Amino acid sequence: MRRAVIAFTAFLGGLVFLLSSPAWADGEALKGTLQNQGQPVNGVKISVAGEDGKPVGDATTGADGKWEVPVPKAGRYKVTLDQSTLPKDIGLKFQNRATLDVQVYEGSERNVLFALAPAGKQGGGAAQASDSSSFWDRVAQLTFEGFNLGLIIALAAMGLSLVFGTTGLTNFAHGELLTFGAMCAYFFNVVVGIPLIWAAVISVVIGGVFGYTQDRFFWGVLRKRGSSLVAMMIISIGLALFLRYVFLFFFGGEGAPYADYNAQPGIQVGPISAAPKNFIAMGIELAVLVIVGLALLKTRLGKAARAVADNPALAASSGINVDGVIRIIWTVGGAVASLAGVMLGLSQNVSFQMGFQILLLVFAGVTLGGLGTAFGALVGSIVVGLFIQLSTVVVPTELKTVGALLVLILVMLFRPQGILGRRERIG
Repeated sequence: MRRAVIAFTAFLGGLVFLLSSPAWADGEALKGTLQNQGQPVNGVKISVAGEDGKPVGDATTGADGKWEVPVPKAGRYKVTLDQSTLPKDIGLKFQNRATLDVQVYEGSERNVLFALAPAGKQGGGAAQASDSSSFWDRVAQLTFEGFNLGLIIALAAMGLSLVFGTTGLTNFAHGELLTFGAMCAYFFNVVVGIPLIWAAVISVVIGGVFGYTQDRFFWGVLRKRGSSLVAMMIISIGLALFLRYVFLFFFGGEGAPYADYNAQPGIQVGPISAAPKNFIAMGIELAVLVIVGLALLKTRLGKAARAVADNPALAASSGINVDGVIRIIWTVGGAVASLAGVMLGLSQNVSFQMGFQILLLVFAGVTLGGLGTAFGALVGSIVVGLFIQLSTVVVPTELKTVGALLVLILVMLFRPQGILGRRERIG
């Protein structure tokens, strides 16, 4: 009963946390990033006009695929992509979406997304719906992208689930562990000049040390003082905001890519087209998840961790060093979260908000799979990733992450223990 109340409180706290996130824009603007198969598209012209058709401004995408057009006030605007400026081998995925009608709210910057595809794979309106071959090719591509996203979420969700299982803490600062790992890799790769592979290894080690340090000098102290789980959850929200401002101060508000593997040409595998780095990253993610899972099942430390998660008092009476096990779990969780941050930064630009932006998806994966279960986090995250990507078949791309919130609501209503979670006796 206690954990059910904590989970529901965490859910409500997460909604408040997400809705209360500060706005960083100084004025109204329209902006976006043009990408084809994860690679930026340079030199494409974007024009913005008012609702009455009067021109407002235009911009051309840079080497990073980014563009931005300030607008004079809040209101509705028409954003048009000039298809004649696209590279010859790239076109709009939906020909009838070259002009988008978007709403800009006061004091906000509105992101506008144009879906691109290799030449010959574009569609639009009735033609796209009538071409079953093209439809199933798109489903296959989205399924691959869903697995890719799901594995990144699973890496982050596994650490969060392990910490919850052993301590009962719902850690809203876990997203900042991802950001920390991505920024460490960025520092060593871009600033120091170390190849990204070695920068990632260093980042994982530093992330593990950071996780250990957090529990040794912060969370462990709060536990010894008898702080309640709800109080610690609220503290984690404050810690997340603090770390995010620190990242913003040192890194800045703009995203930036790694120096390596930034502009790889895509390769075609059947109906799936992706950069080679995506296939390699997915293999690494899957291998790490399997290794951590097997360690939980086969090693003495893994059995001790499961004993602590099941009953800390009984585990302590059996001679298990509960604090030591929790500290190792925090170390593993920090290392895995750092790796997830590196992988997320590889698929998109590194930014100070990247961990926060994926945090809802991580909670959705953990909740769907079952709170406190590592394998549940893996299964739930894969389902969430697939659901989000495949939902774009029927809903606009801008609304795809709404599915994560829908998953949370449905699971809380019909199966609060999650897919692999177990029911707990009440009373």
